[in-house]
Amino acid sequence: MKGKVQLIGATDIVDLPDLGWFNVPVRIDSGATTSAIHCSRVKLIKEGDKTRLQFYLDKKKGAPQQSYIVDNYKETVVRNSSGKEEKRYVIKTGIRIFGKKVRTEFSLANRKKMQYPILLGRKLLKDRFIIDVSQKNLSASRHSNAPDHLKSDIENPRHHS
Repeated sequence: MKGKVQLIGATDIVDLPDLGWFNVPVRIDSGATTSAIHCSRVKLIKEGDKTRLQFYLDKKKGAPQQSYIVDNYKETVVRNSSGKEEKRYVIKTGIRIFGKKVRTEFSLANRKKMQYPILLGRKLLKDRFIIDVSQKNLSASRHSNAPDHLKSDIENPRHHS
C-alpha cells in the first residue's frame, strides 16, 4: 500500500457533490469490485447522433428528484448480490469521504430493497482504506452536516499509516 490509509467502518456517510446529493449513508463491501448507487428509470436516450444515459436517484433516500443525463458511461456485466449476472451501466462521479474528494466508478443498480442506497466497493477502497467491521460512521465527526444520530455511533476513530 502506498501512503496513508484511513480506517473505515462497515457503514459511513458520504457526499456526491457532482450529483448534488449530501449526507448519504453507505455500506462498505469489500466483496464488490465496483461501487454501486441506487438508481431508477435508467435508459439510453438518442439525441441527434449521440446516445446518452439518463437516470434518476432515489428521492426517498434524500437525493435530488431530477433527471441526470451523462455522455460518459460504459456498459458492463456484473454478478449481483443474488449471484446472477446482469447488465449495468457504469458512470464516473466524485465522492467526498473523510473530507477528500475522489473520482470513482459507480454501477447504476436497483438497490430499492437494500437499506443503503450506495455500496462502496474495492476499486474505491483499495490503497485508501482499511475496514474494521466493528466500527461505523467514522467520518461523521468530520462531516459537519452529518445528522447527530450518526455522529453518536462513532467509537474510537483511528488513523492507520
